[in-house]
Amino acid sequence: MTLLKNTAICLQCGKPMKGRADKKFCDDYCRNAYNNLLRSSTNKQVKVINNILIKNRRILESMIAAGEHTAKTTKATLLKQGFRFTHHTHMYTTRSGSTYTYCYDYGYLPLENDWYLVVRLKQE
Repeated sequence: MTLLKNTAICLQCGKPMKGRADKKFCDDYCRNAYNNLLRSSTNKQVKVINNILIKNRRILESMIAAGEHTAKTTKATLLKQGFRFTHHTHMYTTRSGSTYTYCYDYGYLPLENDWYLVVRLKQE
């Protein structure tokens, strides 16, 4: 089989392609495999951190009963469920100086004796 000089080569598998001149991949499988490989190395750490944040959010959410906006729990209870205090999305300091730490829309406020107030942001 003789290849022309202008024959495009698939960026993923290296096979020659027929069709449009600007085609980069021979099929959807190669296109997806190429893009997944490209993104996997740059997004690996982001995925790890986001999984921790999502787990933290789920734990905080489980502390609040349905229909409620707040609950109290202990540090030991949060740690037992795998909560990681080192990971959060943002913090909010009230006018009175209390600092709430949030994982997306659920947050906590440290109280006395290792107790925590868990809160859910109100929907606007």
